[in-house]
Amino acid sequence: MRTWPAPHVPKIPGRGQEVLVRDSTTGSLVPSAAGPIATLYVCGITPYDATHLGHAATYIAFDLLHRAWIDAGLEVRYASNVTDVDDPLLERAAQRGLDWEKLATEQTALFAQDMTTLAVLPPHVYLGAVETIPGVADAVAGLLDRGLAYRVPLEPGAGGSTPEVGDVYADISIDPHLGSVAGLDHDQTVALFAERGGDPDRAGKRDPLDPALWRRERPGEPAWDGGTLGTGRPGWHIECTVIAQQALGAEFDLQGGGRDLCFPHHEMSTAHARALGGAGAGARAHMHTGMVGLRGEKMSKSVGNLVLVSTLRDQGVDPMAIRLAVLAHHYRDDWDWGDEVLATAQARLARWRAAVSGNGGPDPESTVAAVRAALAQDLDAPAAVRAMDTWADASLSVGGDVQGAPGIVARALDALLGIRL
Repeated sequence: MRTWPAPHVPKIPGRGQEVLVRDSTTGSLVPSAAGPIATLYVCGITPYDATHLGHAATYIAFDLLHRAWIDAGLEVRYASNVTDVDDPLLERAAQRGLDWEKLATEQTALFAQDMTTLAVLPPHVYLGAVETIPGVADAVAGLLDRGLAYRVPLEPGAGGSTPEVGDVYADISIDPHLGSVAGLDHDQTVALFAERGGDPDRAGKRDPLDPALWRRERPGEPAWDGGTLGTGRPGWHIECTVIAQQALGAEFDLQGGGRDLCFPHHEMSTAHARALGGAGAGARAHMHTGMVGLRGEKMSKSVGNLVLVSTLRDQGVDPMAIRLAVLAHHYRDDWDWGDEVLATAQARLARWRAAVSGNGGPDPESTVAAVRAALAQDLDAPAAVRAMDTWADASLSVGGDVQGAPGIVARALDALLGIRL
């Protein structure tokens, strides 16, 4: 799968600090990467609708980390995916009377356009679920051979020409570390599992929380040759596990996404990583973003209360104003989108652009240092924005005689915050 074009990241004087992030598993601030190579896996979209502000906030947060790592002199290896075959996508295509592949292709392209205009650095490895099916099938077959997975009989009509070959599920009882990512006990997770794409009531499972690894062919659904698994398609969690291990190795620095992915997706994908690669496999830390809401309710494709990046762009909203509206909130916080949020960002963007329009200005060094320090402390974008506000206010009110200061500040904002003035 082709990713989107990478924006230019300007060079700025000095070097950034080590970046600490809040590990969702422990709640503690931890070094985001040991270096000299920083490895990151961010779960991608299921392309049955366009990019909403919740998506934008998540990918901008990890873009800040990517930029801070580059500024600190680290070599970055960043991988992500597109779940371009899954139940929600198939259901949406059926509702609209569309070919599911066409819908996935269109929405994936629109997502790439949105990321391009928002100046998000692309991942170095960007794979769709469909193109990774051979690797997933091999991984699942290996888990079956080692007794870490089992088959569940199919309902009548399923399985194509080999209905005797069942669906494949992971046996979570074998993993003593399950629950270590989300910090939830078994009973707490069963209801959540059902809400977030799981099937706790599936007949034939050994445990309600056992996740699907391979779904056999069903009438009217796409299916691929899985070898000994039979025709079918991958489960959601194992898809990300296989892509991450192929791209980054058995162990890597960070796995991230929205907070609603902590369980079951990151819990299960980490368990699959341990099953495939050993006890230490998977991400060393997890980083999760807060939820963006609209009128007090979380934005969700299932609810339909979406503010789409593409719609805002079509209305003539500057993508830099959208990005700046996101940066005004800490990545871990829940917040509500509204007209006043956008208006504040638009006014701020105009003020910053006016502040860098001259040849001279206040000393930029302390401002650049403050932005770097803010990002080093759990990607505190609001603190970085306040530092720039202070410089812009001084530039517009009292001016300054440091020649080239506006250019240095503008390049720093571009390099570190992804704001092009």
